[in-house]
Amino acid sequence: MFDVAFEKIALIGIGLIGSSLARVIRSKNLADHISIATHSENTLNEARELGLGDSYTTINSEAVKDADLIIISVPVGASGAVARDIARCLKKGAIVTDVGSVKASVIAQMQPELPHDIHFIPGHPIAGTEYSGPSAGFATLFVNRWCILTPLPGTDQEMLKRLSAFWIACGSKIDHLDPEYHDLVLAIISHVPHIIAYNIIGTARDFEKVNNSRVLAYSASGFCDFTRLASSDPTMWRDVCLYNRDAILEMLGRFGEDLALLQSAIRGGDGDALFDLFTRARIIRRSIVESEQDISVP
Repeated sequence: MFDVAFEKIALIGIGLIGSSLARVIRSKNLADHISIATHSENTLNEARELGLGDSYTTINSEAVKDADLIIISVPVGASGAVARDIARCLKKGAIVTDVGSVKASVIAQMQPELPHDIHFIPGHPIAGTEYSGPSAGFATLFVNRWCILTPLPGTDQEMLKRLSAFWIACGSKIDHLDPEYHDLVLAIISHVPHIIAYNIIGTARDFEKVNNSRVLAYSASGFCDFTRLASSDPTMWRDVCLYNRDAILEMLGRFGEDLALLQSAIRGGDGDALFDLFTRARIIRRSIVESEQDISVP
């Protein structure tokens, strides 16, 4: 049985994921001390007012001093810079992990910057909402959500088990994936849906301009529900597209092929094909709901 509590946990980045971690760490007594770092003074002050940590700083290297667990929650494009910032101040034997939804690129950025006497175990809790910032977090964000770990060759198994136990204590279910396969999976279940949501709003807006008429004003629940993802942080999603480019392009290609088949069925009046597609999709969607992977946002 592993002790899931740490003497000091450093949270680098205090947006939705970081602030949710701070709350669950506090509620479950998973650390004696929570250190918070973020580059924005305003965000840091908001975290301080919410009482999310025990110490606060805009200097990453200060936050990680004597920390046993360091969790990096920044846009994936900033991962290498953060690793470089903290490398010289990391405690020997500390666990360094991240929460980025892209893994191969994050590993390529971070691994060369980190010292060999710490345990770098990349991770990704598949949990979130379209909201961001310290106020957006809540302690139950990770309950019954998957946390995917992508351990590197030679990873210390005891440290891997301890990090897994930490995420389980936060409410997560644990699985391990190869980094490249993780990126393909996330491209289709997360990245492409976000891209489509952003894009269809642009399409509707362009249609509105061309026809010089109100279009978006008539948005019903279907359009609003579908495009909810487009409320997400633009910086985060810019980085996801840039740093998971190949996987996203592959999955966009597959989606495009399936969309072409759907267009063909509609154009050809093939009601049977349409009915079969919608029926299969409905069954799969219901299975997602039944597995409790679809939740209402508090």
